[in-house]
Amino acid sequence: MRWLLGMLNLGPCLRRGDVFGRQANKMLLVRALCTSSLRRQGPKLAALTCGLLFALTAHAAKPDPAQRYGFEIAPGDDSAITRRIAEDLYKRLVPTFAAYSTELGQQRRTLVVAIGPAALREVAARRCDCVVVSAFTSSQVFRAIVGKLPPNRAQAITAVYAEPAPQDQLRLAALLYRRPVRVAALLGADTAFLKPALSADKVTVLDVGTTGEEGDINQLLNRIAQTDVLLALPDAAVYNTENFRNILLSTYRHKQGVIGFSSDMVKAGALGTTYSEIGDINTQVAEIAAAYVEGGQLPAPQFPHYFRTIVNEGVARSLDIVVDEAARHFARPAPAPRP
Repeated sequence: MRWLLGMLNLGPCLRRGDVFGRQANKMLLVRALCTSSLRRQGPKLAALTCGLLFALTAHAAKPDPAQRYGFEIAPGDDSAITRRIAEDLYKRLVPTFAAYSTELGQQRRTLVVAIGPAALREVAARRCDCVVVSAFTSSQVFRAIVGKLPPNRAQAITAVYAEPAPQDQLRLAALLYRRPVRVAALLGADTAFLKPALSADKVTVLDVGTTGEEGDINQLLNRIAQTDVLLALPDAAVYNTENFRNILLSTYRHKQGVIGFSSDMVKAGALGTTYSEIGDINTQVAEIAAAYVEGGQLPAPQFPHYFRTIVNEGVARSLDIVVDEAARHFARPAPAPRP
């Protein structure tokens, strides 16, 4: 138990602004929901270096993509990671839109990719004849923003959510335990839309309500003590710095594993998670853009298709789980970029 307490320094990984977009102008959602391996690739890029990499700021070197190619990348801030996302997106989208710089392509409305919650709010408030793909924003924040829009405007906005698909998380749980597992999930008002799909997958779903107070959480955790796994979903009413420590300790006492929704949660004591890198999300966004240019239609908002897995081996050992290669390497790689 002592080692677990030592891991529960949740400040860096579960700040409300990181996970739920409450301070989106200061920190992008992707910092909590994407793998921390983005940070392991080296020290933080200097501002000048990132400025050189950020294609949208290099007006002298490249044309305005909205004018020439029919797309726009809307960043939520000027951080290094946002610039990195935008640069990668630019490289993926230019070939698609350049190939359709014909009469067909000119008939399409401008496609705007909104990076993070702040950008989504700004783009959603515009009066423009455009379609929008939201990326690096959680499903609950996306629904909160788009749910306030007129129906015709909301229909022109889709998303690749930031958090993992619940079905992939359930598959990971089965691989980790190597048997059918009893899974429970705590849902607040912002994640209640997932209840039908989770129930269909035989997940025990309990409603947290609107308060999310610790006493209420404790009662719910006691009600699901006989299940094997708690499936964590990005809901501010449930998972925050006040509750998560208590949730981890309670599930540990009950010998339950927690399937988190970010790699940082796994480092803090969750059993494991699937997660998507920047390239995984951007590949999916580019696929949506290509389909829109060709067919003129946007798909429904969707969870990430491409992902990989991280497992907390120490937690697994404490739960008497022997992690095999099938669980460690559970992934759906993005296709290699075309030359």
